[in-house]
Amino acid sequence: MLTALSLVLDLGGTFVFAVSGAVAAIKYRLDIFGVLVLSFAAGNAGGITRDVLIGAVPPAAIADWKYAAVSILAGLLVFFAYPAAERVRDDVLWCDAVGLSFFAVAGAQKALLRGLNPMMAALLGMLTGIGGGMLRDVLVTQIPMVLRADLYAMAALAGAAVVVVAPMLHVPPVAAAIAGGVLCFALRFGAIRYGWHLPTARPARVQGGTADSGRDGAAP
Repeated sequence: MLTALSLVLDLGGTFVFAVSGAVAAIKYRLDIFGVLVLSFAAGNAGGITRDVLIGAVPPAAIADWKYAAVSILAGLLVFFAYPAAERVRDDVLWCDAVGLSFFAVAGAQKALLRGLNPMMAALLGMLTGIGGGMLRDVLVTQIPMVLRADLYAMAALAGAAVVVVAPMLHVPPVAAAIAGGVLCFALRFGAIRYGWHLPTARPARVQGGTADSGRDGAAP
């Protein structure tokens, strides 16, 4: 049951991230080949990285035709529905949030199935979630969202942590997957809609065009 659930979540995350890759490709006016390449890259980079790290080789995205088929389907749907995609292309953040939730949960579950300890399983869940978005952004020469968005990697880590803690509390896998996914999405929702963020370092105060040296503006 857990294996089937992981597959469903993996394919769901692949589809949603592939949609986000295709939307980004259209935004940057790539041709149909570029759209499909970005769809596959966004949909599968995180899962491939996870599988290589846990020794599940060849990675599922390469060994199982369903991953490529889902990625291509998502790319073609977005490409041929271009007018609709153009209207909603700014909603790539929401597609990304859904994909992040699916992959964080699926990645953690697959790592647990391979016998990894809970801490490493949670970290691999986070990596699975952020990998596709990172490669998508790099391919269109953007700073990866994980480096500029609030509560992105932390949201994935929180969702994955729920999954790895659940067996210790005897929580059923399906309930754990739902709870982890909802938590991850809720954190991304708050970050996107309300600007939730982690603390950041404060830059030095500037007075009169120079950094405040603590001398109340006195001349040097």
